[in-house]
Amino acid sequence: MPLHVPPAPAPALRSVLAALGSPAAVHEAHTPALRTLQGPMTAELPLPLHVLDRLNTSTLAVGGRPPRTRLTGWRFLIRSGDRYVAAADTRLTADGWAFSHFFEGPYVAATERALRQAESLGNAYQPRLLSVPELYMLTLWLHGAVGADASAGLPAGEDLLVPLAPAPPGIAAFRPHPVSELLPVLTRRLTPATPPGPPSLAAPAA
Repeated sequence: MPLHVPPAPAPALRSVLAALGSPAAVHEAHTPALRTLQGPMTAELPLPLHVLDRLNTSTLAVGGRPPRTRLTGWRFLIRSGDRYVAAADTRLTADGWAFSHFFEGPYVAATERALRQAESLGNAYQPRLLSVPELYMLTLWLHGAVGADASAGLPAGEDLLVPLAPAPPGIAAFRPHPVSELLPVLTRRLTPATPPGPPSLAAPAA
């Protein structure tokens, strides 16, 4: 079933296209692939980038506070010919959406792979990206409310999170997990273990 890719804010897209058309911006980017390419490049597959904040033990409690997220930018995959070679991030400034930076690396290919995989699932989803900074983890967030405002909303229990590679140790990349199952796992990783208590001062038995 096709994904419902949300439309990006027009100023965000314009800022990326302007950067792609700027030899100086492309040359200054830490992306050798962009600097060496010949021919046109396009910005496609806009994804809102959300960050997961304050993941703690309240996530595990029945009726506890929902996880908190905030929108930090929009990410576009940069296509050259028949392949994606880099990505471009935008950020919200006092004057509106603006180009932030280009980058390349494993998350570009991982995002493309996860999106293709998501298209084969039985339900319709709105694709987003969800970052968990404390675990250096990025996931494809498949939101069930396909018509929702892509800049807002919280992960619902039935939404799916697909960890992108490289994923943290012990978490399989590209395996879809319901939010209700994966968030407790992440929470336990971020919750410090209870330190052992003080040694007993009781006198030994005679």
